Amino acid sequence: MTGAFLSSEALLAGGPSGLTHSIERALWHLGFNDVRVIDGAGDCGADLLAVRDGEQWIFQCKWKAQGTVDRAGVDDLERARTRYRADKSVLVTNTGLNKPAEERRHALSTVGISTMVWHGATLAEIGARMPEYVPNQYEMRPYQTQAADAIVKDLRARGSALLVLATGLGKTVVGGEVIRRKLIEQPAAKILVVAHMKDLVQQLERAMWRHVGKAVPTRLLTGDTKPPALDGVLVGTVESVLGAVRAGYRPDFIMIDETHHVAETGRFAELLDLCGDVDQLGVTATPWRGDKFDITARFGYPSFTMGIAEGMAAGFLSAVDYRIYVDNIDWRVVKDASVHGYSVKDLNRSLFLPQRDEEIVEHFREAWRATPNPRAILFCQTIEHAEHVARLLATSDTAWANAAFLHSDLPPQRRQVLLNEFRLGRVPAITCVDVFNEGVDVPDVNLIAFLRVTHSRRIFVQQLGRGLRLSDGKQALRVLDFVTDIRRVAATLDLKRSLEAEEPEHLRIRLPNASRIEFSDETVGSLMDHWIRDAADLETAADEVRLQFPPARGIL
Repeated sequence: MTGAFLSSEALLAGGPSGLTHSIERALWHLGFNDVRVIDGAGDCGADLLAVRDGEQWIFQCKWKAQGTVDRAGVDDLERARTRYRADKSVLVTNTGLNKPAEERRHALSTVGISTMVWHGATLAEIGARMPEYVPNQYEMRPYQTQAADAIVKDLRARGSALLVLATGLGKTVVGGEVIRRKLIEQPAAKILVVAHMKDLVQQLERAMWRHVGKAVPTRLLTGDTKPPALDGVLVGTVESVLGAVRAGYRPDFIMIDETHHVAETGRFAELLDLCGDVDQLGVTATPWRGDKFDITARFGYPSFTMGIAEGMAAGFLSAVDYRIYVDNIDWRVVKDASVHGYSVKDLNRSLFLPQRDEEIVEHFREAWRATPNPRAILFCQTIEHAEHVARLLATSDTAWANAAFLHSDLPPQRRQVLLNEFRLGRVPAITCVDVFNEGVDVPDVNLIAFLRVTHSRRIFVQQLGRGLRLSDGKQALRVLDFVTDIRRVAATLDLKRSLEAEEPEHLRIRLPNASRIEFSDETVGSLMDHWIRDAADLETAADEVRLQFPPARGIL
């Protein structure tokens, strides 16, 4: 079967953005990884960055309604090759090159600069010859197949299913497998995948390319992108999809990603109600909601679930070496805590003394030097704090000279370039606020630091999960937590107890990479463990909740 999205008719109809989008999808079929779109103002002549066999490739896409590409296109690509330090560069066009452009290519080749060209005929041949499915970099793990089987069973029995898998265990892989099976059973089925924000939707469409054949169209529907048709696999934001459904679009299957965003009422609830007769699958790594709405009321009891501790114990997530810094705790507060009944907010303000960023950097330096091939993410409190810490790192050690900050105020293009350079190791450390919470895949990360971040159980699990993915040569994820919230202590102690339950003592002693969670002062850690052990629901308590701890007798 041909790759219809690379046909001359499809490329002509798709326009400039359509050409870039089609090449992006084709690159996955051709065995590239870390494919990123950087098209836009200031792209320096490159539209796509991609990595294959450890080499950086750049692609410039020149769409023409008629005519051919001139010399300027070749010159732009050469500037981009230098700017992005690319090993190989490709000029892509749906038509061809004119004579001056070909002469410029030849002139560059005489000085050792090779510029490849993929023109209209080349693209059609690529579409015909590339494999039907994206080459898998991994096989389905046994638990992923078990999860997909359980989901299909529940969908047939009740028309709904829920998957809860910790970050790094492949919830999108399982969802994609369910969709693949659906399309094998019903090739013309209309598949709908929905998420709450545009960046996540774009990543989900790319993820679906790994699971559907090249003949299956994928469509992106957001406030900025409206496809010419709604067949195949439609991936969209909830607002845009809801508009299409109200206008008459009816899918045959719905998958809601990051299902914890589904509330009792609201846009997701309306969408699911309007499509009440359609099979519905919810997938999430963090099923908890701040408003306490139970998503099982919508999707039913989870068809399959696996948490962080279980995933670590089974070897499907990286082991973790977690250090909680409690040097800034004022233990005099503990004596009065149970008597005065502090709120969470009041206790945090009284219990945790201010920390100096310079001191934090010194702890980070020790961890960096003890970590083989370190690749680090530092989660910060605010955008200003992230930028400040990045500058502090860059001036504190030559190893961090290229440290960078990444946050939602940066243009999407800049974010993609940074992530590409981070994956290649050109940027050793990134500071951020919330960009890595959902949907960003960075398996090489082996060092994480939490710097004065507030606590949310869901965000904590998501951020920790950014470093738990397995990677070649990765021994364990090292975590530095400069704790400033009593709920974070409760969360890590809960994780510690879960790990100890999953990993018996004799196993932890025998395995060199077994997980461990320790306090910088183990005496304080054991006291803290005793003090908050019976504090019910502390981990998910709101700021205004007043706490009643056990008496502090014997602690101080």
